[in-house]
Amino acid sequence: MIRRTILEWETIKYGTASDEIPAHAADRIAAVATVSPLGGRGGGGVLEHGRSRLRAKGVVGVIAAEGCALEILPKIDFPGEDGAELTGRIRRRLVHMLAVALDLKIDAGQITALDWQRETLLEILIRLFSEKLVDAVRQGMPRRYVEHTDDLPVLRGRLDVMRQFTALAAEPSRLACRYDALTADVALNRIMKAAVARLARIARNTDNQRRLHELAFAYADIAAVPVAALRWDEVVLDRTNNRWRELINLARLLLGERFQTTSAGGSSGFSLLFEMHTLFEEYVARMLKRALADTNLRVVSQGGRLYCLETDDRRGLFQTRPDILVKCGEEIVQIIDTKWKRISPRVDDPKQGVAQGDVYQMMAYGQLYQCDRLTLLYPHHSAITRTDGIQAAHKVNGMDRWLKMATVDVSRSDMLCERLRTLACSDSAMVD
Repeated sequence: MIRRTILEWETIKYGTASDEIPAHAADRIAAVATVSPLGGRGGGGVLEHGRSRLRAKGVVGVIAAEGCALEILPKIDFPGEDGAELTGRIRRRLVHMLAVALDLKIDAGQITALDWQRETLLEILIRLFSEKLVDAVRQGMPRRYVEHTDDLPVLRGRLDVMRQFTALAAEPSRLACRYDALTADVALNRIMKAAVARLARIARNTDNQRRLHELAFAYADIAAVPVAALRWDEVVLDRTNNRWRELINLARLLLGERFQTTSAGGSSGFSLLFEMHTLFEEYVARMLKRALADTNLRVVSQGGRLYCLETDDRRGLFQTRPDILVKCGEEIVQIIDTKWKRISPRVDDPKQGVAQGDVYQMMAYGQLYQCDRLTLLYPHHSAITRTDGIQAAHKVNGMDRWLKMATVDVSRSDMLCERLRTLACSDSAMVD
């Protein structure tokens, strides 16, 4: 099995060297990336397939094809670390971000036991899912009563009078019965079986294969439903089965229902891909909610939805959805837009590499939502000499409105809530 790991926006060459990938493997990996919906128009949204190399874009995850796999990890700086140690730290941080976004609880024992330096992100997520599912199945699969209709020799439940005196009028020995029966063949278990079946085809780790094989036996009596036909809307979580909430979230992730898309089967291979700008936005929003939990401020993610324009018959055009609104009561006191980009550390560049379109967008938000505190939030990186937080603040011409450029260090979770709280609660728009 040929396996390589690169960071987003990095390249990997074709060839025979240890840090290269054979041309046939590169072609297979590129083919899987191209057919992914994240590939976009032309199929180049995940990888650029050049003459002598593959170049990753702003999508991370794992792309697997016959006999080969390429892992793409986000660019997260851990000063003083490199090689396998750095790769392991990045995987660990990416799993943490996913856990926050998906409300997953990963205990310290699980974290310590995971082989961050040698296993790919895919195998780590498969292990987390399979271990949690084994524990849940041992406690008992969820069951519920489902209504059945059947023609029986004796009455069970209640009589279906209409059917009895029409379809069975000539068969008095049969009774049209309607009754409830307790069954495990429900939507939640069908989703779990679909996840087990898909992961069993792609897992390479021996322990993962063993657990998934055992789970396949446990779900043998559950109906096999294609992934596209799974009824997520029929899953009902209450106090009796709330322990399955994390597993449903993980299944959504691994079956392509959130953040990414998956493809499987035959020559198309398999991909587990995440758009980092979407994950970063969700991660920051949830961490900010935690940070402001004991204040009078509340966080609204992807809210607002006001229109920029209005037609003669008062129909809205060009709806807006700011990433994060910070509210005090019904008043919007701050608008935060997250950007998974690296701003320039150059002190002689007052724009810091901030895109002009992003500035225009924030100006429109400020005017439309009548908000005077606007923030573009980027990931911090080691080339920026000052600590994470507000990096620049500029006054909007002719108005008492400020646009701040700020960074947050996603490599550290211990201080993240405090940093975000300071960013949201600070009354000062100026930088020292």
